[in-house]
Amino acid sequence: MNEMLIQMGKNAREAEKSLRSLSTAKKNEALAAVAQRLVEKADVLLKANEEDVANGRKNNMKESLVDRLMLTKERIEGMAEGLRQLVDLEDPIGEVLGMKKRPNGLLIGQKRVPLGVIGIIYEARPNVTADAFGLCFKTSNAVILKGGSDAIYSNQAIVDCIRETLKEHGVTEDAVQLIGDTSRETAAEFMKLDEYVDVLIPRGGAGLIHAVVSQSTIPVIETGTGNCHIYVDETADLSMAADIVINAKTQRIGVCNACESLLVHNAVKDQFLPVLAQRLKEKNVEMRADEEALALMPGAVPATEKDWGTEYLDYILSIKVVYSVDEAIEHINRYNTGHSEAIITNSYENAQKFLDEVDAAAVYVNASTRFTDGFEFGYGAEIGISTQKLHARGPMGLLALTTTKYIIYGNGQVRP
Repeated sequence: MNEMLIQMGKNAREAEKSLRSLSTAKKNEALAAVAQRLVEKADVLLKANEEDVANGRKNNMKESLVDRLMLTKERIEGMAEGLRQLVDLEDPIGEVLGMKKRPNGLLIGQKRVPLGVIGIIYEARPNVTADAFGLCFKTSNAVILKGGSDAIYSNQAIVDCIRETLKEHGVTEDAVQLIGDTSRETAAEFMKLDEYVDVLIPRGGAGLIHAVVSQSTIPVIETGTGNCHIYVDETADLSMAADIVINAKTQRIGVCNACESLLVHNAVKDQFLPVLAQRLKEKNVEMRADEEALALMPGAVPATEKDWGTEYLDYILSIKVVYSVDEAIEHINRYNTGHSEAIITNSYENAQKFLDEVDAAAVYVNASTRFTDGFEFGYGAEIGISTQKLHARGPMGLLALTTTKYIIYGNGQVRP
């Protein structure tokens, strides 16, 4: 086993001990200070990020992924604001979840506690570095970060800011550590650091997530890819529907909650699709349509079976005509990744049917899928969006990074 990783694991275990006794006031003080430091050091972070972006473009990185990698002053302010929101949120650690008295006099309850040491493996998203630290720190967890090579300079600069600030405020710097070696070999070894790491969370594309799930000896919380759909029902407000589709597809393309596939009811296809096609063309979106949609969308190309199951992360949208809400639900449940799905409708019955029967972490009525986000849900930030069903599902905020333990009060009871 890599000696560097073992030492980091030991450091994290030691940090975890001190974090468990850290008061909420002290955690909030440190989080606010880190937020301020990130803003103050924006020029340093941007310079580091420029190097990552230049390397990405030199290596022919897709522009949608460059967008995910790129920092701006506004995005740095967004990272800082996420930490400030965490300051304002209630600290879940120490919360007692009920207490009941047994016939023998024992008082039995549950108390919310940290998970311990959390490992996060992620791709070219520097904002994840700050979000992950903030959520783990507020919940008294130590975190070991393994970012991708594409963002190494940005991640290092952010972690340096955090560690410097923690040290200044008398908090262990090892609350957050970044693995500087970005090789696949080191990542594979990190996935087996189960002696020190309690849970592993991957954030990235399907390949990364599959590798972590299949190789890790550490329990994994799976954050999924996003093949997200919007279904335009026969009763939909078509102007609103067009606005929502354009937002969900083009507001930011390289994110997991962007719309990748559109379903349109046959009853409104003639009225809706030509108008939408014009708006999509204005945004340079490639339209991949089934036979019925193709005839109504100038410039569209024929869709293939593969298109229905593809997360493009690009200016591409697949489009299919359906004949009922049941057909839409069946299609979505067959091809989706369990992330975010939306119906645009004025029918209460169809809205409720969609909410009840679509199997996904987030299901919307008359709103863009782009809102599936910890910040937008009021969590301050997110550690990822879980598409699994055990422990956590959807945007993972503070509660998702805690577990419980039973606490039992007695006065001399022994079991007969």
